[in-house]
Amino acid sequence: MTTVAIDQLRDALTACAAQLGFDSARAERLADHFLDAEMRGARGHGAERMRWLHGLGDLRPQAVPLLRERSDGLARYDADGALGYLALAEVLADELADPPRGARLIAVGNCFPTGRLGYYAELGADAGLLTLVTATSTPRIVHPQGGPPLLGTNPLCLGLPGRPATVIDVSMGAVTYGAVLKTAATGGELEPGAATLPDGSVTRDPADVIANRAGIAPFGADQSYKGFALALLVETLCSALAGLEGHSAAVLLARPAADPMPSLRSGLEGRHVPGEGSLERLRESRTAGTVDLPDDLWAWLQPDG
Repeated sequence: MTTVAIDQLRDALTACAAQLGFDSARAERLADHFLDAEMRGARGHGAERMRWLHGLGDLRPQAVPLLRERSDGLARYDADGALGYLALAEVLADELADPPRGARLIAVGNCFPTGRLGYYAELGADAGLLTLVTATSTPRIVHPQGGPPLLGTNPLCLGLPGRPATVIDVSMGAVTYGAVLKTAATGGELEPGAATLPDGSVTRDPADVIANRAGIAPFGADQSYKGFALALLVETLCSALAGLEGHSAAVLLARPAADPMPSLRSGLEGRHVPGEGSLERLRESRTAGTVDLPDDLWAWLQPDG
């Protein structure tokens, strides 16, 4: 691993995004998303994704999301070729510029990839709004009884205003796809039960998931039908709101009436609160002023990489 200064990594990520044709503002936003994930330890959504973007080959850096419909409490957009990270962030920025007095549901069609949903939930929470974010993605999750990958890992994330904001983010797979990629990159094996072949048998080889020979099991072990049901809920919600073509995202913005977390945190009596580990890792990274990156990734991010 190579220890890299945060500002140095930000500059490298911004330069790599600019190489793809994104203007300075969008390059900086992409860099901010990946750097934020890296500093929080969510490396499956971090700097490695910049290298992934460089391998896609079909990006449209000038594309912008389009507003398709607006009615009471509902706004429907289409990413229209814009990269999902940018489309969702820009749609949310537009909606927060004219926030709802009560609540507003936002749907964004053809929106992929979206990355770490907590990034968007925090934008809404910092504006004083309860922000619920969910999104679909490439089919990775299999039915508990087997079969081919059918649903995305389809995370669900809630942000509540506060100092700091409360962010609770959960993915419906036994592991994230980012964790599968990380395991493959390090030559490791998946945990038993994390991935399933079409016949229902278990595989520990991450290459099987990457090659679509296997899928990620829903979370829940012997009650994984509950994880599958939640993934299906997100899939149907987003598709019903945004349409059946491509992947989509949905965001609920609402004025909160109260903050329930102080009393809930008191009841937890010092036990782990979901989301606080991410925040603590972010604080540690900021205090250190550095992050650790795989040697080959940092070498690739360099101008002559």
